[in-house]
Amino acid sequence: MEHRIVVEFFHDVLCAWCYVLSPRVRRLVAGHPEVEVVHRAFALAPSPEDLVRMFGSAAQAKEEILGHWRAANRYDDDHRIDADRMAARIHPYPHSMPGLLACKAAEVQGGQEGHWAMFDRVQRAHLTECLDITDPEVLTMCATEVGLDVRRWQEDVQSPAVREAVERDRARALLYGVHAVPTLVADGRHVLSGARPYGELEAWATRVKKR
Repeated sequence: MEHRIVVEFFHDVLCAWCYVLSPRVRRLVAGHPEVEVVHRAFALAPSPEDLVRMFGSAAQAKEEILGHWRAANRYDDDHRIDADRMAARIHPYPHSMPGLLACKAAEVQGGQEGHWAMFDRVQRAHLTECLDITDPEVLTMCATEVGLDVRRWQEDVQSPAVREAVERDRARALLYGVHAVPTLVADGRHVLSGARPYGELEAWATRVKKR
């Protein structure tokens, strides 16, 4: 019987490098059905205050982060990341928690595939369409487009259980020693960090399968 590999994908909706990696992980799963992905929320900036604390001001946060966007876009297979569009937006650079709660609430309905669909849609809203993903209307649009029962999803977003699930993911990251995203952890012990090219990702999964 083929060894099943459980890969925990630690990511944040804000993370441009996670946007680069997610389609490659989807490709890996499509070609290697023994790989099962479990999505883990990792809040880089849980609140607006965290952005100010890390960067000095909201404006400085946006400027520095857009530099990361431009770097990530060079490595994105389809160059989907639009830093110039985001630079022209008047809304502040968003914080993590609304989007992460939205994805975890999608998981309540749709399991891991539901989480992944919502995560990818929220990332597209953030990094390609450059919408404010702290806006409940934007997140509701994403939930609608991925086919969720929106009324149920809105209730789940507000639930203590969903917030606790996000917090548990963060605790799990610390248990593994994960301090940045994107990071993949296979079978609880094989760690791969960064938006690796597909060939490296596949080679890693093949090594894990043989162990």
